[in-house]
Amino acid sequence: MLYWLTGLSDGGDFFNLFRYITFRSGGAFMTALIFGFIFGRPLINVLRKRQGKGQPIRDDGPEGHFVKAGTPTMGGLLIVGALLTSTILWARLDNPFVWLVLFVTIAFGAIGFADDYAKVSKQNTKGVPGKLRLLLGFVIAGIAGYWATCYHPEALQYRLALPVFKDTLINLGLIFIPFAMIVIVGAANAVNLTDGLDGLAIMPVMIAATALGIIAYAVGRVDFTEYLDVHYVPGTGEILIFVAGLVGGGLGFLWYNAPPAAVFMGDTGSLALGGALGAIAVATKHEIVLAIVGGLFVVEALSVIIQVLYFKRTGKRVFLMAPIHHHYEKKGWAEPQIVIRFWIISLILAMIGLATLKVR
Repeated sequence: MLYWLTGLSDGGDFFNLFRYITFRSGGAFMTALIFGFIFGRPLINVLRKRQGKGQPIRDDGPEGHFVKAGTPTMGGLLIVGALLTSTILWARLDNPFVWLVLFVTIAFGAIGFADDYAKVSKQNTKGVPGKLRLLLGFVIAGIAGYWATCYHPEALQYRLALPVFKDTLINLGLIFIPFAMIVIVGAANAVNLTDGLDGLAIMPVMIAATALGIIAYAVGRVDFTEYLDVHYVPGTGEILIFVAGLVGGGLGFLWYNAPPAAVFMGDTGSLALGGALGAIAVATKHEIVLAIVGGLFVVEALSVIIQVLYFKRTGKRVFLMAPIHHHYEKKGWAEPQIVIRFWIISLILAMIGLATLKVR
């Protein structure tokens, strides 16, 4: 919205700053951060009052989690509200990729909100049936996948770009849409599975989003793409502003989600943020790189898949408990120890993902 102030500029004054994505990204970050600090405590108070007993705790979960009973959930509303406000305020609203990631974020957030509401109102951990959540998620992701292809350059439409092998494009044809659906829905549910400890999910999301934001800025600039020898996707640079809002809102949320958490993200936040990561990857043609920068989420999801399949086949468990962060809890690791070590792993994976921009 503020981008239109550039119309008041003669090219050498303050208003000219609004032309620059980096300046507006800084503004989006600060806006979202302040939003989080201002509305965080009031939101928690409202959630605590309306939810009563808070998020129900799994009976078969780690024993240490029962002390968290009564903690309100749906804290993802704070993050989504912050990034939505900051993005609309600072991004160019004529950019289709901005609306694409906002659409996916809000739509998946709505699914998560319905799931959280069902859990809290019924005081059980089931919520919205899993098949219905997946169906709605795939519908949203299908729309997003087609949306992205409509605004990709013709040479990139329906094609899968490979990291490192930068001259290689795999023409998936119409299969690209189901592929994009799997990427977006997979990312949303992987983040959802990771959100099991105080502060565990939000920091890796911010780290992965920052890496993807840098990639989006790079592939949206023709001079950067020529230097890095990556595919140019006009318009994706504006996604950096969305990412800045996400990181600012995420930090504001982490202030209240740090151990011991005053509020949980809930499916409202985890599905929204995971969907956003998937949408950014599809928009920037870096779907495979998402599996690297979001490698922690991949491992968390795989641990659940492996556990379920192995148990059905043998009646035995590979992990003491899945997702894998609960396995380490069962082994006696302290919660802050698990969280911080997973943060470190996320940072390492993000740096490896960013390195693919230059390596060939």
